[in-house]
Amino acid sequence: MRKFLTFFIIPILASYSTLQSPMAVEASEVITADLARADGSSAGVATISQRRDGVFLRLSALAPAAGTYGMHLHAIGKCQAPDFASAGPHWNPDMKQHGHDNPMGAHDGDLPNVDAGADLKIALEYKLTNITLSGPTGLLDADGGAIVIHEKADDYKTDPSGNSGKRIICGVFKSVKRN
Repeated sequence: MRKFLTFFIIPILASYSTLQSPMAVEASEVITADLARADGSSAGVATISQRRDGVFLRLSALAPAAGTYGMHLHAIGKCQAPDFASAGPHWNPDMKQHGHDNPMGAHDGDLPNVDAGADLKIALEYKLTNITLSGPTGLLDADGGAIVIHEKADDYKTDPSGNSGKRIICGVFKSVKRN
């Protein structure tokens, strides 16, 4: 019986160890943005990955205070302090209105609100839909793209920005060199 178990179970266990978790799926394209506050201090990082199972945004950041914050992809890859207006409007290649709850929306740059607890940490993994990363209508078009965190929660309906207030954190997306 022991030889039987060794002969059949060990190859099964060996093949099981080569399976990949969903997080380990190889990305064909990756872009990242180092997030900064208006004073230039680091606030975290955002990564968008094109994988076999879709396009995903992963965010790891520190908020200035506990609370809920609006977050959007913006049309221009520039983050000049103090107000980050240089990032332009929300990324909206299809010229829709703002907000997941707006019957005329949502733009491709609309993202979910994020929450920071008492530890100020914001963590998110979110599947993006209708997104292309490169090309003429991609986030990384000729003038690039950015991610912005706003001072208040997005109401998901008010055009153009969901009443989410000032831009308090910004990061410019850049392609990651792949080997």
